[in-house]
Amino acid sequence: MRTDFTFVAVMMVAAVLMMGVALVGAALLRPKKPSKAKLETYECGMETVGDAWVQFRAQYYIFALIFVLFDVGGVFLFPFAVAYNSLPLYAVGVLALFVLTLLGALLYAWRKGVLQWD
Repeated sequence: MRTDFTFVAVMMVAAVLMMGVALVGAALLRPKKPSKAKLETYECGMETVGDAWVQFRAQYYIFALIFVLFDVGGVFLFPFAVAYNSLPLYAVGVLALFVLTLLGALLYAWRKGVLQWD
């Protein structure tokens, strides 16, 4: 048991070291030619007009969170779909409860008007 955790710790240290070596190597090897145009906020060729901060309605963020909720729900449903024939009745019940929870969240968002793009 102790060797399992040692293996995980060694792999985590190796991953951090490899990431650090890659970042330091990239910082040392990249071309360093800063200019006024490169140091500006936007490099798209257009001068900014007015304030750069644009406010969005919170509804867009809520819509995105609902998308992520159902996207992750689909990822969780995939293993159940693959092993459906060999699942015990308890697992099918848990799956049904999960799907009902997702449908309840969708119904709640629909009734609150989150899914409309007025």
